[in-house]
Amino acid sequence: MTTKPEHYDVIVKPVITEKATMTSEANGVVFQVAKDASKPQIKEAVEALFNVKVKAVNTTITKGKTKRFRGIKGVRSDVKKAYVTLEEGNTIDVSTGL
Repeated sequence: MTTKPEHYDVIVKPVITEKATMTSEANGVVFQVAKDASKPQIKEAVEALFNVKVKAVNTTITKGKTKRFRGIKGVRSDVKKAYVTLEEGNTIDVSTGL
């Protein structure tokens, strides 16, 4: 029996990078989300947690890089990011906590 994931399980954390900051100028926000989260789940979670209207959700999966540390090979974990576009007049300030 599978249970419906809670909103806090869908959204892991906001992504704060140079590219994400440029997205915020175009009324968008970037979140790291659970790998099995669908676009409707992400939209529902953002609308419920931040009390905003979501216009669109685009997702991307970044494969983890292979890195070496002291001669030992390791692999970074895969990451799924959601680029959330908000309706006009809605904003989310990711610099403050939930």
